[in-house]
Amino acid sequence: MLRRSRWWLQWRLLGLRGGLQAPCQCSRRSLVSCIDPSIGLNEEQKEFQKVAFDFAAREMAPHMAEWDQKELFPVDTMRKAAQLGFGGIYVRTDVGGSGLSRLDTSVIFEALATGCTSTTAYISIHNMCVWMIDTFGNEEQRHKFCPPLCTMEKFASYCLTEPGSGSDAASLLTSAKRQGDQYILNGSKAFISGGGESDVYVVMCRTGGPGPKGISCVVVEKGTPGLSFGKKEKKVGWNSQPTCTVIFEDCAVPVANRIGDEGQGFIIAMKGLNGGRINVASCSLGAAHASVVLTRDYLNVRKQFGEPLASNQYLQFKLADMATRLVASRLIIRSAAVALQEEREDAVALCSMAKLFATDECFAICNQALQMHGGYGYLKDYAVQQYVRDSRVHQILEGSNEVMRMLISRSLLQE
Repeated sequence: MLRRSRWWLQWRLLGLRGGLQAPCQCSRRSLVSCIDPSIGLNEEQKEFQKVAFDFAAREMAPHMAEWDQKELFPVDTMRKAAQLGFGGIYVRTDVGGSGLSRLDTSVIFEALATGCTSTTAYISIHNMCVWMIDTFGNEEQRHKFCPPLCTMEKFASYCLTEPGSGSDAASLLTSAKRQGDQYILNGSKAFISGGGESDVYVVMCRTGGPGPKGISCVVVEKGTPGLSFGKKEKKVGWNSQPTCTVIFEDCAVPVANRIGDEGQGFIIAMKGLNGGRINVASCSLGAAHASVVLTRDYLNVRKQFGEPLASNQYLQFKLADMATRLVASRLIIRSAAVALQEEREDAVALCSMAKLFATDECFAICNQALQMHGGYGYLKDYAVQQYVRDSRVHQILEGSNEVMRMLISRSLLQE
């Protein structure tokens, strides 16, 4: 049994047991109020947020270090989250979803990520997969796949990236050749979150010629002959979710498992990623929020040269920069979430901007928080180092931030 780490005791001593929105009860009210994540939300959204913060503090934060160190996939905890409606947050209610908005979803993921960023990021990917089936699948597919995914009785993985096609997703090579009422899949997918543990794999594969118009989307269920998995990857962060290569060798999948029409797969994948980018940016936001709060309180209790670190003006200014970056990131993410919900023309560009800006800035916040903890920040007994490790990959996945710049500039140049 992993011993209670010092960082968890730190949380308890700092009065954060009730969730990271609770700092309004602490002494530094001015800082807390300026980074309060509930500002601007309606009463219903504040309730969603409180439920998520409470769940993060009660069910996730006490186990975050253990899940990371032992590389545990917390199935039972995620199923508890699903009981609160977090397994299909923006999925329609007739198949078990919560039917909430993209803004509601962002608020929830930000709150959950304060408890464990890695686990929340997997939940966000799972949600993206369920939404893709719910949105583009036919009624039979929706009612077959979505209910057990919304309860997290079953888990889902998104399969787009390949060993030879990362940013250039349209060049993917995994083939799906039709033979009667089946597709025969051959190829592999790399860096798949949940790989080997998930029950449902939403796979982009080539049913036609080169380029994006030759790509289709199929659902491959675990246990299908010809489906296998590579070794579990050893990662810097995101250790509470397994990552591996997903391999298809003459894997026969029913044509009935195709989502949408042939050739529609790339569009489905990209539409899923628009929301996925807001989701992962929201996870970065939660890590950064937690890091700012922990740093604020660390500066108050840690003394050097006979005075609390909080009295050092240089560190005060650094904390002010962190808080400013945090609030700016939250604003751009929520703006993009509203644009996506409203299906506005600028939604793709705004989602790219939000992902680019927030994942860069929030990682910088977490990294600065580690620096301000000094040597303690580099110890695994303190949570701040895990927020650094778990948020770093957000600048790479769901489209690297270099690709986000390309999408933004393309949008500007086409105006």
